[in-house]
Amino acid sequence: MHKLLSGALSVEQLTIDVVGLPAELNHTKLVQLSDLHFDGLRLSEEMLQEAIAVSNQVNPDLVALTGDYVTDDPTPMADLAQRLATLQSRLGTYAVLGNHDIYPAGAKAKVTDALEAVGIQVLWNQIAYPLGAALPIVGLADLWSREFNPQLVMSQLDEATPRIVLSHNPDSAAHLQPWRVDLQLSGHTHGGQIVLPGLGPIPTWYQTFRRYVPKSLRPWIPYMREDCYKVVRHWEWAQGLHYVGSNRLYVNRGLGTYLPGRLFCPPEVTVITLNAKPATVGQS
Repeated sequence: MHKLLSGALSVEQLTIDVVGLPAELNHTKLVQLSDLHFDGLRLSEEMLQEAIAVSNQVNPDLVALTGDYVTDDPTPMADLAQRLATLQSRLGTYAVLGNHDIYPAGAKAKVTDALEAVGIQVLWNQIAYPLGAALPIVGLADLWSREFNPQLVMSQLDEATPRIVLSHNPDSAAHLQPWRVDLQLSGHTHGGQIVLPGLGPIPTWYQTFRRYVPKSLRPWIPYMREDCYKVVRHWEWAQGLHYVGSNRLYVNRGLGTYLPGRLFCPPEVTVITLNAKPATVGQS
């Protein structure tokens, strides 16, 4: 995808206070990459290499990948994995899968095997402890899969333990409200791709105006097709930081771009710094 359609890469800086984070994990730095759609059409080699270079320059403690590495065919995954193998961090790269990574049949295994072959750990309803027992990394199955089961995973953790959750689809934040989530990292939405100043991402207001557009015209208007605007229910969480109950959700705009392109919604690398915050009286 040419930069004229995707826009220049944006590096977003995010600082999150984590109650109960031990002092030795203060200023832990994470990098998030999402929605690469490495298929020869939606992500240029230049953009991918720039994103990897930006991540490496930050010297993160850990890199998080939040899904949709390919689009409709897992065949390019082996080539992509070789490129992602050049990501550098102190404690490695951890990944979850997106909806495009698990279909058609056999795609999930191919994507997972390609990532793990280069040392990237894929979490599918699993918990990893690269930062130690004081800050587990939770990776969930994709929301649209039959195996999405946060109860299975979250119930293994003590409520007093801070945690980072990787979950491709931000709608999963609604399902996670019964449990503590200090920071959920998601993608999936591409930020809405087209953002109108003062109105926000197009899909956030399509629900209101779609009824006034004749059905015959909807397929010709960007993202008004039903399979587009129903990508998520919570378009208000299309990008950036959100509070979902007492939990925090950050949605990365992704690197890959679908036609007709992006407008005021550049592809993104997210750099996250965790700050240790002591618990107040009465707070666990």
